[in-house]
Formats: sequence, C-alpha cells, structure tokens
Amino acid sequence: MIAEVPMYPHLTGLGIHETKQIDRYSLRQEAHKDVLKIYFKKQKGELFAKSVKFKYPRQVKSVLIDDGSGQYRNKTEINRNLTLVIDELNTLTKPVKSQDVDVKQKILSDLRHLEKVVSGKIAEIEADLEKLK
Repeated sequence: MIAEVPMYPHLTGLGIHETKQIDRYSLRQEAHKDVLKIYFKKQKGELFAKSVKFKYPRQVKSVLIDDGSGQYRNKTEINRNLTLVIDELNTLTKPVKSQDVDVKQKILSDLRHLEKVVSGKIAEIEADLEKLK
C-alpha cells in the first residue's frame, strides 16, 4: 500500500486539510515575527468567516556592512518555512498582484479592520460582564 502524499504538505503540516475552503490570506510583520492569517470561505449561517493565525519568528542574519571596517549588522528576513506556506497559498488563492498599492488606502483599510475587531471584542467583554450581574 502506497501512502498518499498531500498536495499541500506545508499547509497540511499546519493542520489545514480542507485547502479548498481557503479564501485568502494576509501577512504582516509584528516586532520580530511575521504573522500569517488564513481566512476560510464563509459557511452558510456564519456571521463571520473563520480564520487561523500563525506566528513565525524572523530569521536573523549578520551582514557585512563594509569590507574595510569589518563591521556587521543584524538583518532579519522571512522564515523559510513561511515562504513555502505562502507559495502553497498563492497556488490556492491566485492573488492579484498590484504594483500600484495605495499606501494611504491600505492604512485606512487596516484601521477600519482594527476598529471592527476592537468593537467586537468590547461587545464580547460587555456581554460577559452582563452575565456576571
């Protein structure tokens, strides 16, 4: 009997077996970590689509600044495992590559998303407080 090799071994390694349910993903840098968030397609009856978050430590490398001085500087770069996961996600989601990303629009979009997350969390905490009365 031959064992079946998963089509997306790195996603499977993260515990994601239903790769057809992946809708999109986002990647951001937080301190010395890269944060990958994978969003799944919204299922019938769900208010919000499910998502999972993974944090990858950035790899630190010493880079020679100047041959004459022999000085080195630490530089961080994306984790190799994360690049392999992103390659698989790109195959699944086929993201649209836009060269003209409007930075202001992206910041505003991130801010609106943060507002939704914070207000949702506040509502959740207030509901928990009401249960205590």
